[in-house]
Amino acid sequence: MKLRNAILIIALIIIADQALKIWIKTHYPFGEVMKLGGFEWAKLYFIENKGMAWGWEFGGDWGKMILTLFRLAAVIFGTWYLAKIVKQQYHKGFIICASLIYAGALGNLLDSMFYGLMFEESTYAHVAKIFPPHGYAGFLHGRVVDMLYFPMVDTTFPKWFPFFGGERFEFFSPIFNIADASISAGVITLFVFQKKFFRKHKKEEALTGETSAEVSDKMQVS
Repeated sequence: MKLRNAILIIALIIIADQALKIWIKTHYPFGEVMKLGGFEWAKLYFIENKGMAWGWEFGGDWGKMILTLFRLAAVIFGTWYLAKIVKQQYHKGFIICASLIYAGALGNLLDSMFYGLMFEESTYAHVAKIFPPHGYAGFLHGRVVDMLYFPMVDTTFPKWFPFFGGERFEFFSPIFNIADASISAGVITLFVFQKKFFRKHKKEEALTGETSAEVSDKMQVS
């Protein structure tokens, strides 16, 4: 697989991710935006989070800055690593998975680095404007925009159910974005097919080593 193909995958994900985030942020206040296809279990629901994927947070403002810097370091490393595995001709599936993970990390990094400067504060009563005189936060303190929500099951456990009787149960409850989905798809696919991806590369390395040894032996004989 060529590097330009990996770059194309990354670019398409980044464009789709950022376009949806900017559209949601500049057209709607917090809360439910719309049902997708008229289904109750598929919605756009606008929220923002200060932390990691799926809304996890830690450490307040300092934790937010550390997380953003960690994302930046991961993207810098990922740039080098992606170029390396393409050059060494790793399995195409592995490169695609790495590209998905990289694109997702970069997509959320852009929010964390620049959205605080680019946008006004969003509230349940106010739709934010882009490029105001003053943003809602400083550099590295932007909040990640999430909007994809698929509560496929929303019910209440019956009273007789052990431990959770009478409590609400919802599946799937996280609200996420295209970048999160890209990371998850890359990680899950890599986990499921890791043996296939790495077995082929090891075989190719072995064949390359054998070929190099044969050439070396012939040169010595000559």
